[in-house]
Amino acid sequence: MKRLLSLIGGVLLGAAAGFSQIPEIERKIPPVSKLEFPTEEREKIEARLSDYEDRLYELAGEPFEGDVAVFAKAVRFALRNNEFYSEKEFSLPAKMLDLADARYEERAKEEPTASWRDQRGMLVRGYRSSIDDSVQPYGLEIPEKLDLSKPVPLLVWLHGRGDKTTDLHFINRCLGKSQALGGKIADQQNAIIVHAFGRHCVGFKYAGEIDVLEVIDAVKAEYPIDPNKVALAGFSMGGAGAWHVGAHYRDQFCAVHAGAGFAETKFYNKLTPENLPVDYVQTLWSLYDVPNYTRNFFNGPVLAYSGEDDKQKQAADLMAEAFEAEGETLKHIIGPGMGHRYHDDSAKEIWAWLNDIWDKGGRDPFPKKIELQTATLRYGKMFWFTATGLEKHWEDSRASATWDEAAKKISVASKNITAFRIDASKTVDLGAYELEIDGQKLKSESPGFSITSLFAHRSADGTWAWGEIAGLTKTRHLQGPIDDAFLSKFIVVPPDSVDKNEKFDAWIDFEMNHFKNRWIELMRGEYAFENSGALDSLDVSESNLVLWGTPSTNLMIAEIIDQLPIEWTDETLKIGGQTFDPKTHVPSFIYPNPVAPNRYIVINSGLTFREGHDRTNSLQNPKLPDWAVTNFETNPNDLTAGEVVATGFFSETWK
Repeated sequence: MKRLLSLIGGVLLGAAAGFSQIPEIERKIPPVSKLEFPTEEREKIEARLSDYEDRLYELAGEPFEGDVAVFAKAVRFALRNNEFYSEKEFSLPAKMLDLADARYEERAKEEPTASWRDQRGMLVRGYRSSIDDSVQPYGLEIPEKLDLSKPVPLLVWLHGRGDKTTDLHFINRCLGKSQALGGKIADQQNAIIVHAFGRHCVGFKYAGEIDVLEVIDAVKAEYPIDPNKVALAGFSMGGAGAWHVGAHYRDQFCAVHAGAGFAETKFYNKLTPENLPVDYVQTLWSLYDVPNYTRNFFNGPVLAYSGEDDKQKQAADLMAEAFEAEGETLKHIIGPGMGHRYHDDSAKEIWAWLNDIWDKGGRDPFPKKIELQTATLRYGKMFWFTATGLEKHWEDSRASATWDEAAKKISVASKNITAFRIDASKTVDLGAYELEIDGQKLKSESPGFSITSLFAHRSADGTWAWGEIAGLTKTRHLQGPIDDAFLSKFIVVPPDSVDKNEKFDAWIDFEMNHFKNRWIELMRGEYAFENSGALDSLDVSESNLVLWGTPSTNLMIAEIIDQLPIEWTDETLKIGGQTFDPKTHVPSFIYPNPVAPNRYIVINSGLTFREGHDRTNSLQNPKLPDWAVTNFETNPNDLTAGEVVATGFFSETWK
């Protein structure tokens, strides 16, 4: 197991000259409490936590280890970050560790048990994230009378914003009363409800988005969930999460309900021409702005809710306009006289709507007609159709496809798509199928065995042909921008030596520390780090590498620099056709790792949105494209890592 950043004291390299001269950036979420945890009680809790380091090591890799570790992690983070906001909360660490003790004792028996697996009512469990191997909590509601001898529906509930609702508080709330649909269906007996933590307060974006998907997988692994009866819903920040997660992964849910959540950036923030950000930031709004994915909702039922007097009704009204522009009508329930909460009758109507969908069988796992709309290949999949190439990223891209099994014909009408893959169900052979793309017909040949996938791409002359695009291209999960590297497993690789430039060393130390603390405090996780000389082949093949330094100070950068789209020495810095002084400027970019082309390397960057963007989840969007150059003579602040003097998106062939 790689070393975790939380085990490092102070900065990663040790304070370089000038580090202390860069002003500290005030943390916005979670806020730093003005209360001090009682010293005597803190010493007792820290002693118990120290004991848990050995206990959890013994359970590492065993089933249900996350169910034990989740309580200890919540306490450790709360103590580290000073996340106690009332004196009543001083009792929570002991409560959490008592729960951990009880579960640990069951797992430590000669014949281990896990009685909580059979528990009904409200409970909390945990899982290990594929991104950073951190343990993350999720809450469950298991109805007393629900028959678990057969597949059952699952409602995935996304919570509202709570700046102070960190792991500790989320877990405690999940052990109390139901929060789903405003707590107005607490006595329901029809479905399991799972509460996704979503990395606290990031609008279920980034690692929070992956958290939702992995929580669903965790519940499916433990309970008899009908895969065609998984519904997604949320309110406020959770409603925003339901909008974008539902839009991006519409094929995974039988129904999507978004309650009073923002759906895009510009109109929600009342931005006018004079206060719009730079063009590339507006372009990157396309990643999470839901109107760019409207047609995906046509693949199944979707329902919006707003209080009649709630200002956030604006989002559902805007989405209704987006639906209408595409020739469809959005089902929108409005709670009479309501502000930012559910009306009793509205909650009953929404619950009846969900149950009706479940009763009718839920999702069709292999529909004969699909709609795909996207601005990026990251979200280019819908059921059996996957876009694998775009003419240009961040522009409206679409596919409408129909499957006629009787005629052995698939028809596709596309826009801005240059390559795609068709995946058959297990019982279908794609041999001797006709594929009609934008009016052009292709015929597959049967090789004498079953074909499960077909690949097609648009040639240079504009015609379609069988096969994949050759050479290095942007493709799904390898398309940028910089922040995309933090949606899958990554390892941070610090410099192996200091630079001759003390100002640069100070900037590197500050920014690495900033990323370290931000990941712990905001993303609620602990990523791995390793020196370049200690990286092994498994690290390189399975992880994105986040490399800090220069070709002179980081051996991994030096190894691959000749294969990157940059000229970078102690005296020269050229990128994007522009030249900069490396004594005052630093490049940051994302690129396919030349050593492992299916993984990223990131140079000199962590998450690109910062504390100043945390005031609203709608601004927690990428703030840099594929590459940027920063003048580090300007100190980092809560909006940028310095003065950004140049930026750009790489082409579809990473040039």
